Amino acid sequence: MIAVELLEKYGAVKKSFQKNDIIFEEGSLPTHYYQIISGEIKMCNYNDDGREFIQGIFYKEQSFGEPPLFLNQKYPANSIAVEDSQILLLSKSSFIKLLEENPAISIKIIENLAQRLYYKSVMAAEISTHEPEHRVLKLIDHGIAYFNFQKDKNGYLINFTRQQIGDLTGLRVETVIRAIKALEKKGELKIINRKVYR
Repeated sequence: MIAVELLEKYGAVKKSFQKNDIIFEEGSLPTHYYQIISGEIKMCNYNDDGREFIQGIFYKEQSFGEPPLFLNQKYPANSIAVEDSQILLLSKSSFIKLLEENPAISIKIIENLAQRLYYKSVMAAEISTHEPEHRVLKLIDHGIAYFNFQKDKNGYLINFTRQQIGDLTGLRVETVIRAIKALEKKGELKIINRKVYR
């Protein structure tokens, strides 16, 4: 998203996180801008029963956690490393200075936040009104557009686990598995070596 060299020029530091490490916790105040160099990060909440709901999954060159940073509000979710990850951290004051001095970067950040807001609006409508198969397919199609899933001779490899699809759509894993199988029968998805392709 923002060039590494530019972030480092403004004082960003690289930090490594191991799988399951917490980057920030729900309820804490934001202090930094975060951009992923490598790895995978999820933002999630847990209900009273301990069930996880994933707000979003973020990959290489994506940033996360900006809305509370701009609003000076507490984080509404936890941020956890899904796998070993390396992240650039830039202090809030340096991040704001970077944006003020680089208007083109500000536009990119606005576009990124607008994309996320659009996705949340679309998925909120999908989750509340549609059947599981439709929800799963909508999430997958969004993933292809937004997460740059790789394409090969089988189609787009869907880089979500069944559990992640469930957590992102509010469905149980068993329901996700049934929906994927039904979509395979309809020719919408392919399952090859337990991997899902679109």
